[in-house]
Amino acid sequence: MEAPKLLIVDDEEDIREILQFNLENEGFLIDTASSGEEALEKISPEHKLILLDVMMGGISGFRTAEKMRKDNIQTPIIFLTAKGSENDMLTGFSVGADDYISKPFSIKEVIARVKAILRRGQELAPPIDLQQEEIIIGRMKLNLISKHLELKDKTVVLTKKEFEILSLLMHFPQRIFTREEILQNVWKDESYVLERTVDVHVARLRKKMNEYSIYITNRSGYGYSFNDTARVYTNGK
Repeated sequence: MEAPKLLIVDDEEDIREILQFNLENEGFLIDTASSGEEALEKISPEHKLILLDVMMGGISGFRTAEKMRKDNIQTPIIFLTAKGSENDMLTGFSVGADDYISKPFSIKEVIARVKAILRRGQELAPPIDLQQEEIIIGRMKLNLISKHLELKDKTVVLTKKEFEILSLLMHFPQRIFTREEILQNVWKDESYVLERTVDVHVARLRKKMNEYSIYITNRSGYGYSFNDTARVYTNGK
């Protein structure tokens, strides 16, 4: 089996070279880009993961990730950044990041995080029903093949985390999931992720769902659930 191909995006040549050298020694195939603009041109389905610097000349890493997600590029992203505040982390996750490593970083940590994310991608649990292609509740249809949400006659593109959260809730309507349970099911062993990250992703998901956001309920002090008995009113009906 061919080694996974990664894309390293950083405007500092030294960092690109250090990461490329060490990751190639681990058996990965490496492409590099010196800017967000170049990354958007180079990214392809062959790339299994992106190491993306946040602070770059031209468009930032956050903006690059946002553009990728809007183009339905769901390749896992690890942000590399000297900005390590909680708000910066939440911004990174809100635009579709899968991991976040602060500079200066340990090469061993980067390698471990890369391998962990790639391993999770290979070890995803099978659907509850292997023949199931979609979940339909009320006027909502979650396509488990295309990973899209269909609301009546509109298709909504979700990030990987948004899809996994909604899929979890829709598989078990009325069951309340604590933030910790959602972290365990969606972020799995990413223990550094804050519970507030769940709130950020749910808020973004609700915004995309518009009036259908009524299906996702928040029980204060408990967590989130999918209320399959909610009535959605559209166009005055």
